[in-house]
Amino acid sequence: MKAKKLTSLLLSSVMALSMVACGGAADSTSTEETADSTATETEAMKGSVEGELTVSIWDENQRKGLQEIIDEWSAQSGVKATIQVVGWDDYWTLLEAGASGGELPDVFWMHSNQAQKYMENDMLMDLTDKIAGSDKIDMGNYYEGIVNLYQSNGKQYAVPKDIDTIALWYNKTIFDEMGVAYPDDTWTWDDFVDAAAKLTNDDHWGYAIAPSNNQDSFYNAVYSMGGEIISDDKKSSGYDNPNTVKAIKMFVDMVQDGSCPDLNTISESGADVLFESGKVAMVTQGSWMVAAFKDNEYTAANCDVAVLPKDAKTGKRVSIYNGLGWAASASTKNPDAAWSLIEWLGSKEMQEKQAELGVTMSAYEGCSDLWVNCTDVFDLNGHMKMLDADLVFRPYSKYTTVWEDMQTEKLKEAWTGDKDVETVCKEICDSMNQTLSEE
Repeated sequence: MKAKKLTSLLLSSVMALSMVACGGAADSTSTEETADSTATETEAMKGSVEGELTVSIWDENQRKGLQEIIDEWSAQSGVKATIQVVGWDDYWTLLEAGASGGELPDVFWMHSNQAQKYMENDMLMDLTDKIAGSDKIDMGNYYEGIVNLYQSNGKQYAVPKDIDTIALWYNKTIFDEMGVAYPDDTWTWDDFVDAAAKLTNDDHWGYAIAPSNNQDSFYNAVYSMGGEIISDDKKSSGYDNPNTVKAIKMFVDMVQDGSCPDLNTISESGADVLFESGKVAMVTQGSWMVAAFKDNEYTAANCDVAVLPKDAKTGKRVSIYNGLGWAASASTKNPDAAWSLIEWLGSKEMQEKQAELGVTMSAYEGCSDLWVNCTDVFDLNGHMKMLDADLVFRPYSKYTTVWEDMQTEKLKEAWTGDKDVETVCKEICDSMNQTLSEE
């Protein structure tokens, strides 16, 4: 497909940044006891926390549901807590400014890209003792990789908020138009490549990927094919692994063959915007995008989701997963209230409500089953089934952003064909190893 200016077509698309407790009937006596218990708990909470909290996140799609959950806490605690949404790049600028002499938000999201830096520099509240004394939080109930991510020197600095999986989103209308069968759990990466070519014409591409689409795209194929991005001990790059090179070459070949948009087009519009406007038949995307795709008129009417392909040789179907954590500033002026809110957000009941409201999948194991039914627009089992696949935690180290930014820039040279994939991967490996040696 020839690259085209898509600005006018895409004005209607919005680029997303990017994922009720059950109770049984009771008789009048138990209802009264429950009411008394709730009242007592509410009074106790009001007596232990006070004031007002600032809460910062970066995803507008999650604001409404999370604010509903937080408002319930405010009603019990008497502490007002209002969410402020700050775009991804500005979010980290805000936190860095606060850490350098300003004021951090009281409660905020933490991410694998940045967690090590904030924990090791004592910018986050140590929650270890608070968790140990809590009757709501048991770290054994959350996915282990997310729990471990927010640990440093034996201390816990965040309570897991969510888990995400990557799945294959596809445009049913384009598949029908081109006479291609919908993706299913028999698909291999070879089937995926073949389908992308068949789904490409002058009106749309088969698939879209940018060099920056790592967790949601090429990382999954790398690990499925037996490669790796970083060693388990985080001391060396995996870009010298032939299977890593193989996986990246698969996507670069698709760009060169025209099954994917070229670098200029994907830089201008982004894979999600192209998908939301019917310009690509498939994208691989995270469960955090469900709210955005549901609210987009085009994707809601034309698209659905399936599991990721598996590798024909290894038989592995891999989803790279990640999970945000609820953290508090080490210098918050209201530590009791900050912890009370984090404890509330991490409780089983509120993790269930997060799933039911469709905010995101939950970090509390077992709660995400409720997330499947948060919408009837898509069959979210595509994402849920990936929880049973070969889960690999999102590659990270202390300076993740340093080597990932470098990785993105160097991959652009492969996308354009200025350098072959083998050369680019060798350069990424050398630069990444240098960064890791400095950690």
